[in-house]
Amino acid sequence: MTGQAFLLLAAFLVLLFVLSWPLGRLLARISDQARPVWSAVERPFYRLAGVDGASGMTWSTYALALLLFNSAGALVVYLLQRVQHLLPLNPQAFPAVSPDSAFNTAVSFVANTNWQGYAGESTMSYLVQMLGLTVQNFLSAATGCAVAFALIRAFAARSSKSIGNFWVDVTRVTLYVLLPLSLIVAVFLISQGVIQNLKPYQEVNTIERVTYDSPKNGVDGQPIKDAKGQPVMESVTRPTQTIAMGPVASQEAIKMLGTNGGGFFNANSAHPYENPTALSNFIQMLSIFLIPAALCFAFGRVVGDMRQGIAVLATMTLIFVALTCVVLWSEQQANPVLATLGTDAAQSATQSGGNMEGKEVRFGISASALFAAITTAASCGAVNAMHDSFLPLGGAATMLLMQLGEVVFGGVGSGLYGMLVFALLAVFVAGLMIGRTPEYLGKKIESYDIKMVSLAILVTPFLVLVGTAVAVMTDAGQAGISNPGAHGFSEVLYALSSAANNNGSAFAGLSANTPFYNILLAIAMWFGRFAIIIPVLAVAGSLAAKKRLEVTPGTMPTHGPLFVVLLIATVLTVGALTYIPALALGPVVEHLQLFAPAASSAGAK
Repeated sequence: MTGQAFLLLAAFLVLLFVLSWPLGRLLARISDQARPVWSAVERPFYRLAGVDGASGMTWSTYALALLLFNSAGALVVYLLQRVQHLLPLNPQAFPAVSPDSAFNTAVSFVANTNWQGYAGESTMSYLVQMLGLTVQNFLSAATGCAVAFALIRAFAARSSKSIGNFWVDVTRVTLYVLLPLSLIVAVFLISQGVIQNLKPYQEVNTIERVTYDSPKNGVDGQPIKDAKGQPVMESVTRPTQTIAMGPVASQEAIKMLGTNGGGFFNANSAHPYENPTALSNFIQMLSIFLIPAALCFAFGRVVGDMRQGIAVLATMTLIFVALTCVVLWSEQQANPVLATLGTDAAQSATQSGGNMEGKEVRFGISASALFAAITTAASCGAVNAMHDSFLPLGGAATMLLMQLGEVVFGGVGSGLYGMLVFALLAVFVAGLMIGRTPEYLGKKIESYDIKMVSLAILVTPFLVLVGTAVAVMTDAGQAGISNPGAHGFSEVLYALSSAANNNGSAFAGLSANTPFYNILLAIAMWFGRFAIIIPVLAVAGSLAAKKRLEVTPGTMPTHGPLFVVLLIATVLTVGALTYIPALALGPVVEHLQLFAPAASSAGAK
């Protein structure tokens, strides 16, 4: 690793902790539903929805409200896409989105995944981008935060059947956190050059004419094919280029703050209209981790022991730094295949500076690799570089960050409640080792709790591994693989890992916008989100009803370095036992194939 990479990582973490501390105080305050927080602002929304904001909910009622709310959101987004050609704010006259793509996209944005099998600037109208996708960016993030609040309150409760009110949680998170922060970040991004308008796309003259081959269409508008069934190509020269416009900054802000990741443009945060400068890139990285880090501080405040929140944050940070260093180190190595192509000293020196393939020159290797680690750790999925072009170990590290369960900071809310699930497992294992009834924050961890914890942990690996097996064993799944061998397997494994863990990034070498992958990935995204939330809420209901026990000399401390080590070991052990065989078939094999010949060649010389 270079000194620049270390400085960038250190500056990022320092600013992150400084900014997340006061935000954690605000989150802790709004999670306390007994305390009115600008109730005059909230009251009209409750009245309009017919909601009693003062009443609490059992975990099952909370879960039902959450499922109905998100199911309705998915239906609205689906319908908007299917009828977008009939709606206003469609200056490019885009047609209706196909049923399978619309289904995949609706599930994706509601599940906080934002997997995109389409090119945004050539598929979605302005109305669908704003009313469908951007609105769900807010609501899916608020949903994750609401579940985290419910679990935090359960730990803090003295004995209660209620875990809070879902409608109050969603309203407060949206009004007091997501909207204000999004406004601030959007204005900043506009100042850096991110566009925000409703203009039609602009046709501009290029300095040089561009000539390329394109399929020749018949009078029916369909490609003409030759006797072998291949499209007939014709040479086309274009003196102009179409420049996409749109309300980008408003979507970009909540895309990052809500750990959503769906870009307005197909190139996502590599596009200069989404991420124009090195400063905008740095602020976008901070935005991704800001709320997940702040929730750790909020957790410590609500349970009455800030050391508990710091222990969780330290666990996340240590795992993140370790795997980020792997990505940074890997991408600063020369690709041995390209290095051997150097014909002179100047070319070899350029290649030995690191793997710049698939990265933006305005960001460079360090900022691109750090962005990749952040977005895969945080269940965000936004990208400023092509992950498919990363060297095998760099790609493996980003994949592993997702496969650990998106608990290394993770998504808004989902990272914290995912890590707390692992904390319950860790104290259960420790209790078995010392022969004591396990406790966490004064709550006994019993058989029912561990069953729910096990469900929450095992759902995602089941979806990833079974989904990958189905994809590589069927003709429809194999048809989307553009690269043979280990890298093609890595593309499929990455796609299912991204979908089931609600990340949304992709290796992008996989042709996934097909009915097969749209349906398979939508199933993985939906159950990867809600089949975890339900057990977590069940645990919250169980813990909330239990009395909080006093600390005794026999109570295992859960705030010191020893517990941090135990929690890290639990997260890594579960991840290793689950995914190492699959990773060995993909990126590990690819690494050996890529570097072993180079090493043999160097030895021969």
